[in-house]
Amino acid sequence: MLFYPTERIAIFIDGPNLYGMSKGLGFDMDYKKVLEMFAKKGILIRAQYYTPLDEEGEFVALKPLVDYLAYNGYSVVTKPLKRYVDANGERHAKGGMNVEIAVDAMEISEYVDHIVIFSGDGALCRLVEALKRKGKRVSIISTMRADKPMVSDDLRRLADNFIELDELRSMCARPAKPAAA
Repeated sequence: MLFYPTERIAIFIDGPNLYGMSKGLGFDMDYKKVLEMFAKKGILIRAQYYTPLDEEGEFVALKPLVDYLAYNGYSVVTKPLKRYVDANGERHAKGGMNVEIAVDAMEISEYVDHIVIFSGDGALCRLVEALKRKGKRVSIISTMRADKPMVSDDLRRLADNFIELDELRSMCARPAKPAAA
C-alpha cells in the first residue's frame, strides 16, 4: 500500500460489498483494526460506513454492528431498503449506497489528500474520475481472489492504487472462532 505519513485520509466502506468480499475470502472484518491500520498510514480524518437497513427484519441482525461502528470511530450512513415487485410479479430489494458514498466523498474531498473506498462496484468509476480531477489520490480495496472477482475491471484500472483485500487479511481480520467441541 502506498501511503504518505502526512497525507489526510478518508475511508468509505460499502458495507454489503465489503461483507460479501470478506465472506468470499473466508474471514470476518475487525473494523477497529481497519481504523488502526489507516491511522498508522497517515492522518485519518474520517471513516464512513454505508449500509441499507431492511426494516422488515435485517435491521435486527445489523443493529449490533451499526451500533458498534457508531461508538467506535465510524460515521454510519443508513437508508431503508426499498422493496418492489417487478413486471413479472417477482419481489426484489434495492439498497445501493453509491450516491451517498459519492456525495460524501466529493464533500470531504477538499479536506483530504487520499480517499480509500472499500468497494468493487463499477458504478463508482465516475466518482473516482471526479476525485482524481480534483487532485486526490484514490485507493480501491476489493478482491480478485474470491470465488468470483468482486471488483469491476474499470474501477480497478482507474484507481491510483488497487489493494487486494486478501493481502490485508493479517491486518484487518478478526481472529477465527475456535471450533465448537
